[in-house]
Amino acid sequence: MQFYGKEDMKVEHTLREICTRLGITRRTVQGYEKWGLLAPTDKNKYGHLLYDQLAVERIQTIRFYQRAGFALKEIKELLDAPNHVKKAAFQARMILLEEEHREQELLIQQVRTYIENL
Repeated sequence: MQFYGKEDMKVEHTLREICTRLGITRRTVQGYEKWGLLAPTDKNKYGHLLYDQLAVERIQTIRFYQRAGFALKEIKELLDAPNHVKKAAFQARMILLEEEHREQELLIQQVRTYIENL
């Protein structure tokens, strides 16, 4: 059985490690920092920026919000918003995504029909 102390919980990663691990670019992380969505948690003795696990999870949350279709400006407002605000925003986004999905399905069917008639 292993016990985790505060030091184990505060594992920090360099920007390079974060980018490799999450499949994102330095510019992506720097953009998040510029927008005030993220901040490094420390610097190592070489001056490299470090990010803890909470920062990694925040990046993953930001990426999820982006995939859902939110702009960085909207994400900035939503990240620390109360849950009822997030829920309303995601419900509205889901309605838009469902409509886009229906439109894509219709287009796919039209393309199939077009191909069959060639």
